[in-house]
Parts: sequence; structure tokens; C-alpha cells
Amino acid sequence: MKPSEPGTTLRAMPLLESLFERLFGAWVRQVSPATLRVDAMAGLLGAVLVLPQGIAFATLAGLPPEYGLYTAVIPCILAALFGSSWHVMSGPTNANSLALFAMLSPLAMAFSPLYIQLALAITVMVGVMQWLIGALRLGVLANFISPAVLFGFTSGAALLIAVHALPDLLGLAAAPGHGAAAVLRHVFTQLPSAQPAALAVGGITLSVALLLRRWRRNWPYMLIGLVVATALAWGWSHYLNANSATPLSAPVTALRTVGQIATPWPRFEVPRISWAQASDLIGLAFALTIVALGQAISIAKTVALRSGQRIDANREFRGQGLSNIVGGFFSCYVSCGSMNRSMPNLEAGARTPLASVFSALLLLALVAVSAPLLAQIPMAGLSALLVLVALALLDFARWRQLFTLSRSDFGVALATMVATVTIRLEIAILLGMLLSLMSFLYRTSRPAMRTMGFDSRAPDRQFVVIDDAQHPADEAGRSAGPPQARPAPSGGSVVHEVTSVGAFLPECPQLKLLRMEGEVYFGATQHVADILHALRCQPQPQKHLLVMAKSMNFIDLAGAELWEAELAARRAMGGNLYFHRPRPEVIRMWRKTGFTRVLGPEHQFSDKATAISTIFNKLDPEICRHCTARIFWECKTAPGPDTPKP
Repeated sequence: MKPSEPGTTLRAMPLLESLFERLFGAWVRQVSPATLRVDAMAGLLGAVLVLPQGIAFATLAGLPPEYGLYTAVIPCILAALFGSSWHVMSGPTNANSLALFAMLSPLAMAFSPLYIQLALAITVMVGVMQWLIGALRLGVLANFISPAVLFGFTSGAALLIAVHALPDLLGLAAAPGHGAAAVLRHVFTQLPSAQPAALAVGGITLSVALLLRRWRRNWPYMLIGLVVATALAWGWSHYLNANSATPLSAPVTALRTVGQIATPWPRFEVPRISWAQASDLIGLAFALTIVALGQAISIAKTVALRSGQRIDANREFRGQGLSNIVGGFFSCYVSCGSMNRSMPNLEAGARTPLASVFSALLLLALVAVSAPLLAQIPMAGLSALLVLVALALLDFARWRQLFTLSRSDFGVALATMVATVTIRLEIAILLGMLLSLMSFLYRTSRPAMRTMGFDSRAPDRQFVVIDDAQHPADEAGRSAGPPQARPAPSGGSVVHEVTSVGAFLPECPQLKLLRMEGEVYFGATQHVADILHALRCQPQPQKHLLVMAKSMNFIDLAGAELWEAELAARRAMGGNLYFHRPRPEVIRMWRKTGFTRVLGPEHQFSDKATAISTIFNKLDPEICRHCTARIFWECKTAPGPDTPKP
């Protein structure tokens, strides 16, 4: 078909769509006029929100204000299009700005040309390291950030957002320090100087946004809140102008607004540094990479928990890396996902990453076309919207649920939240990860080892856990839950299996039935060895041990050596060691260490009935003669104390 013939365009569109999907992700199939409309509205809000933040964060980083706006354009577009998250907006952040200033200020004077060149060069280095982490598929490291850490980080970030919004909400000057404690100290000491007008504008803006969010969820309530705030600021300025002509009028203060902003047209510029300076930056770039990636993946996963999207950590790292590589050549400094803009973007109804693209493009257009109008946006109104975002992130119901379900996860989340508020963000994330791993290792280092047996009083002789036999309960406890029926071979000992019983049950005096639940690795061997040693050191120990091993999923070399030692100890005391249904992974390790040959294949069984009937023939018949427990089916045929000896 010639290009001029009808249908050529229709046939080409699926190919183009498929190409875009492979390049940018599956979200391209979601694009429609409806999504474009809501993404544009969310992007407009993101553009307005980033105006004061970009200026403030760039100054905090020791760079001219326009560099913060540059960083909100190029990296925002590239990270959105080539990353994984559909809602994360990248750009300048508080943590990156502080870290950059702390690392580069010893090398050059802030705001100087050399300082700017170093900042651009280190941005390119950070981008290369981020992209390599994603390309080498090391994003699996992000899986060690547990949901408890993410929740604590989110709550801590919410508190930080609210705390840093307080000075503008109250009409106070910026705090001299950047930490949460310094900001709170500044707010409390300067509270008598708070502006009632700023507090009124912030309160009205917050009220309007809250009411619209409750009753008109499909409306852009944050943007409407900003419009209301700007109208209030405009009215207040006219009131001041009207009263300025009256000499006896009470002195009033004007509201602080965003003010005039330089046009953010990013300029292409190759960083100009020497090879010696580049070598000095490599170590700093690695540290900044950890800072940026820790924030990026934490924010991406936090937003994904609320949106339900699945995050590809490797793709996210590649997208962040590409945004910093290109951004470093267009006058941008280190960027990553921003919680201050990502959550409002999600709350505003953004559907695809095009919201970030709209945000960057609208930022250019807004500053170029509407600079005088944007300059009138009151900082108190912006701060009120940030407080609204913080309130949405503080999920008190989740805190109560976490406290009820898992005290260890609650402690991890609480520690992460406190660390996020009090120390640097990347350190808080690493601390939370460390606490999660420590909690996990503690739990796995104490695998459950449950004593099993048969309820000989019941006609069907249910297979039960008898660890609670020392804590008797009423007979109703035995029937609290239905047993899990499982067929057994004819004449076997196993008919039903239940979790536990609440009454005294006897054990076989010669054969210990022990269910192993958990991994036997180097961290757990001491706990398991202590329990096995205690079983052997009882006044009348059971010489034979049958381990129910189907829940023992993994062992390492230390675990294999533990069972070797237990086998030797059991045989030394005249008994033996047996296993029921060891897993293939465990058997492979035993074969590698030679334990299977020492144990013997006849000591491994695929079902309990065969295991018990085989081991029963190896028990001491004289002890069986005087035994009153009689818990196995095989015990019925065993001679009793009154049976004459052959």
C-alpha cells in the first residue's frame, strides 16, 4: 500500500504505540483526552508548588536561585518518562541541597563560578552511578526497605513538611537553621511576631481545600485553594494601599509572596573542571548517589503504596540516572523524587507521568508569561497546601493497626520516623533498614521447635502439638478449631492433624517427635543446639528423635554440622536420629557435606506412618512392656506388663 492510500496511518499507529510502550512504559496505553486533562491540571499545581521550593533549595545548595528552577525542568521530564513511577515528580530537594552544600563548601566558596562548575560535574557523576546501578540490575537492594520503614519514613516526611511550612504559614521570617528542631525553636521564639493576616490566609486556604477534597474529590481542590489564597493576598494588598493614605491608621504588614522569578531557560553547558578536581569528586559523588537513590526509591515506593502501582527499581534508577546525566549539562544540580510535589501530584489526580512533563513545561510558560501574577501568590497559601499534604500522609489508623499486629514493626516505623525528623533523611532510611534486618534476624534466629504427639484419648488419634501440655485448659479448648484432616496409610498412626490442644497428653518415653519450623542457619544454630541439648539432658531422655522437617526450608554449612553433631550424640546414647520429609534444598546440602551417607537413606521417611512403624521396631521392648502411654497404633499389639515373656 502506498503512503497516500487510506489506512496507512491506522496501521502505523499500533507500531508507534508499541515503540513508545517499550521506550517509556505501559502507561502510554492509558493516555486519553481525559487523562491529559487531569494530568495538565496536576502539572499546573506541581509547577506552582515548585516555584518557591526551587528557589529556596537552590539557595540552600549554595547556587543561584535560577538553578533550582533549571533542576525542576529537565530532570523532571526525563525521570518521569524513563523512570518507573507514574506519579513521582523529580527535581530539587531539601536533602540533596543540604548534602551538596556540605560536600562542596570545603572545596570552593558557595555561589562562586568554581562552586557552580563543581556542582554540575558532580551531578553528572551521580547520574552515571545511578544509571549503572539500574543497568546492572542492582535495584534488588531496594527490596530491603521494608513497609514499616517506608511507613515511618512517610510519617517523618509528613512531619518535616508540616514543620518547615510553619514559618510561612505564620508569616515569620525564614529560620536560621535547616533542621526540624531549629525551625521549631525559631517558630516558638518568634511566635509573638506572627502575622494574623498570613495565618488567616493560610487557614482559609486550608479550609477551602479540605472542604473541596471532601465534597468535590474530582475538582482540583489544591489549585482552587491557591486561587483563593492569591485573591485574599490581592485583597489584603489593596487594603494596605487604601490605609496607607491615612496617617492615623494602625501599622500593618504586607504578606510575603513568591516574588519576581528569573526565567528558567536551561542553558547547555559542559562542566569545566580539571582531572584533579574530578578525582576529588568521585567519593563525594558516591555518597550523593546513596542519598539521592535512598530518597528516590523510598518516595517511589511510598507513592506506589498509595496508588497501587508496581515499581521497577532498576528502571527507576536508570531514569533518575539519565535525568542527572543530561541535567548536569543543562545547568541542573543533583535531583531526585520530591515528596513535597509527588504526593500533591497524586492527590491532584495525576494519571500518567505526563503530569511531570506538563509541570516542567508549564513552569517555563508560567514564569515567562505570568510572572507578575505568580509573584502575588502568598507563601502562607503555599504553606497551607503543604500542611494539607502532611495531614494526608499521617495515617493514624495505620499506626494503631501496626501497634496491634506487630510491635517489632511498630518499633521500626517509630524509630524511622524519629530519625527522619531528627537526622539526615538518607541516614534515617539506612537506620530503618538496619533495624528491620535486625528484627528479621532475631526472629529467624529462634525457629520454632514444637513437640508433636498423638491424642490417644480420641478414637481417631489426632496428630497434635503438645507443647502446651503443661498449661491445661478445659475440654472446650480442644475443639476451638476444626482439625485439618489428612488421609493416612491403612493402619498408620496419622489420621488428623491439628494445631494444638489444651490438655495434658503423654509422650512416648523412647521416641521424641519434634516439628522444626524455620531455617537452621548460622544465626539459629545456637538456639536449636541449646534445645536439642536440653532434650538429651533430661532425667529420662527419649533416645530416638524424629524431626518433622517439611517446614525446615533451608540450612547452611553450620546447620548441616549441627545435625551431624546431633546424630553422633543420639547414637552415643543408644538412640538414633530420623527425618520426616526433608526438603530437596536440605537434602542437597546434606549430600554436599556427606551427612546423607552418615545418616543413611533408611533414616529419611516420606510419611509419618511409615516412619513410626519403622522406628517402633527399633525401640526397647522392655520399656514398651511397662509403658502406659500407648499413643501409637503399634502400641496396641505390643506386650503389656502382664504378658508373659517369650
